[in-house]
Amino acid sequence: MTKLSDTQTIILSRAAQNADRIALPLLESLRGGAAAKVVSAMLTKGFLEEVEADMRKGEPIWRETGDGHGVTLVATDAGLAAIGIEPENANTAPAGATDAPTETEAVPKARTPREGTKQATLIVMLRAPEGATIEEIMAATNWQSHTIRGAMSGALKKKLGLEITSKKLDGQPRRYEITT
Repeated sequence: MTKLSDTQTIILSRAAQNADRIALPLLESLRGGAAAKVVSAMLTKGFLEEVEADMRKGEPIWRETGDGHGVTLVATDAGLAAIGIEPENANTAPAGATDAPTETEAVPKARTPREGTKQATLIVMLRAPEGATIEEIMAATNWQSHTIRGAMSGALKKKLGLEITSKKLDGQPRRYEITT
């Protein structure tokens, strides 16, 4: 995870609370060269971007461009990710911006588990034709039963979108399997 200063975290957190992600006004204690240094670092890392301010809407201005226009600071998807917020498919720029999202930005990135992890082992076991029991998964992963159930409902179902079913035949332990 990216290491942020307290000031950077506060700026991004405040921007995340705005529907248009504008990062202004900055902290009152952050002025002059200190503000320029913090913002410059965040622009370089891609956490903020400069976008033309819509002065008709009264958007705050970070700096003037010299032609009677100004730019404002907007938190990027990378900036939100740095503070642990998954960006929704929201517009990253104010309404006056002309940048249209590209096709790759419009399609959410599919999550895939890393190979060789306990989660990958769990998925392989659940994809087997007969599925797996909690006891079999406990032996393979060295997890406790509540951890396995949590991984199935949280990581596999919610995050990866896998469909998991269970069945219990007479006299046998419950078997879980991935049906998709």
